[in-house]
Amino acid sequence: MSRHTAASNRPALTVHPIGIPHLEHDANSPAGGKPGRASPPNSRIGAWFRLLKSTAANNNLLPEFEVTLEATHHGPWTEVPAMFVEIGSTEDYWRREDAAATVASVFMKGLGLDGDQAVGCWSEEIHAGEKVLLGIGGGHYAPRHTDIAQKDGVWVGHLLSGYSLLMSDPGANVKDYDKIEGTWKEAILEAVSATKRAFPGGEVVAHLDGKSFKAWQRNAITWFLGKKNIKVGKPGDFAP
Repeated sequence: MSRHTAASNRPALTVHPIGIPHLEHDANSPAGGKPGRASPPNSRIGAWFRLLKSTAANNNLLPEFEVTLEATHHGPWTEVPAMFVEIGSTEDYWRREDAAATVASVFMKGLGLDGDQAVGCWSEEIHAGEKVLLGIGGGHYAPRHTDIAQKDGVWVGHLLSGYSLLMSDPGANVKDYDKIEGTWKEAILEAVSATKRAFPGGEVVAHLDGKSFKAWQRNAITWFLGKKNIKVGKPGDFAP
């Protein structure tokens, strides 16, 4: 659990995976983490996001508070599956007891501390073969990926914002995708690898927010995913 900040100062409750896979390995990381690496995303991200939204509604925090996913960002680095659940976006909202009580309730129910079964736990024996969302593109709050994650049963892995996929403009060589410089390919592969570690036996499927990319970017990413045998799914493909 952590405090969320945003330039908008809008009250928000957020959930997100952690990592900075878009940075070069020798880059500075002022917000922690290992440059070029993404920690395994906790399998609870999707289920707890839905639980957070329903609990906020029951506690009359909606629509004052926005409940949303965030794209993968900041540290720390951990080799065990992790996620952040945050209250934002200013000190006034950090101090809100009803917001804190909502998050506490999510932890109690999500971890099974209320006597019921824990929420969002992945079991390879039970869930092998199920699809796991890898979000690619969109803004920091990943609205199109968030729309998918609102459906019951959707598993959520890493979410790479469009601005985190650093791609040099190829100019006249627009179809020579392999020569497009930047850390975009490394970021995608790291996010895929980390998500696979978090969901053993699952099928990691990419979902592209195509409208957030220029045509050459979208085509290059689609080409690269195909080259690496990573399927691209439509919104309806992720719900069980």
